[in-house]
Amino acid sequence: MSLIAPVLGWLCLALGLVGALYALVAAEMVVRFARRPPPQPASPPVSILKPLSGSEPGLQQALDSFCGQAYAGPVQIVFGLQDPADPALEVVQRLQAAYPDLDITVVIDNAEHGANRKISNVINLARAAKHDLLVLSDSDMLVPPDYLDQVTGALAEPGVGLVTCLYRGAPRPGLWPTLAAMALSYQFLPNAALGAGFGLAEPSMGSTLALTRETLARIGGFEAFRDHLADDFEIGRAVRALSLRIARPPLILGHSSYEPSLTALMGHEIRWGRTIRLIEVAGYFGSIVTYAIPWGLIGATLLRFSPLSLALGLAILLSRLILKRRIDAATGARAGAFWLLPLRDALSFVVFLVSLTGASVSWRGRRYRVGPDGVLAPL
Repeated sequence: MSLIAPVLGWLCLALGLVGALYALVAAEMVVRFARRPPPQPASPPVSILKPLSGSEPGLQQALDSFCGQAYAGPVQIVFGLQDPADPALEVVQRLQAAYPDLDITVVIDNAEHGANRKISNVINLARAAKHDLLVLSDSDMLVPPDYLDQVTGALAEPGVGLVTCLYRGAPRPGLWPTLAAMALSYQFLPNAALGAGFGLAEPSMGSTLALTRETLARIGGFEAFRDHLADDFEIGRAVRALSLRIARPPLILGHSSYEPSLTALMGHEIRWGRTIRLIEVAGYFGSIVTYAIPWGLIGATLLRFSPLSLALGLAILLSRLILKRRIDAATGARAGAFWLLPLRDALSFVVFLVSLTGASVSWRGRRYRVGPDGVLAPL
């Protein structure tokens, strides 16, 4: 029995060292991604689809970034709400006043077409879209002025059926928003960049889903995804099934991160952790090596903080700090302070462990069971 703790300790440290190497490689992939040349601009008419639900801090800033695009072609923005009393409507009205020459359409429709209320909203608002090129984007995304140029340029490339974008965290003031943003910048972003860079994954994300009406019709329209929790993932999978590519221009968008409490933060992340586990089992379990700092700390503890275990633990910590510094430089933004990184990694490890069990999620005040195919069933 006396050998169990040292053996486990060295095993945990080994996982931590693998995670440290992973962090350095992933950081390099983010840097390379950000340095890629942008696609040749194209300026076809575009309808931007924006489903809204509530008015969280930063909503006007995020929506304003779409209204202020430096784009040569015609642009329509369709905002969709399910409740005329939704406070997001006031934000949209302020944007209409600020951009009187911009083609802004507002759709208010409470019809529900399936368990996924966001997709129900999208189905309702998409009917008002005027143009053949559709760009669906979550309400909390912050984009640069050349966003549409790069997205439409990437979609015009041969064999491309869908364009999506990587993103980082852009925190609102406060500890919980900062920790939420750090998870995106220092966990999600490097994982997504490495997976896409090595061909291990083909992520499609709600930050941007750009496709033509023809492609949308071939995958069954938005109605085909009305019961899926991970609608963005399923749309990407359906496009790939048509033997079309998913393109990712060298844009790293900002995700306006706001979580009012630890409970909200953990609930949100556990929901997505369970979703990923159910639809990408191998990838989710493979991510066990990405929690380098927790593994290093557990290993050093089991080895009673021997000098060698402490040295290896510090090397593991250093690798994560290097990742943070390189990603901050590549994105031109800092999601959080260096000293918060160990806490953020510890929370991510807890989310990973909790997400290994259970198949129910809370989403917009309702509870659902998520099936192995990612389909939502109300509880």
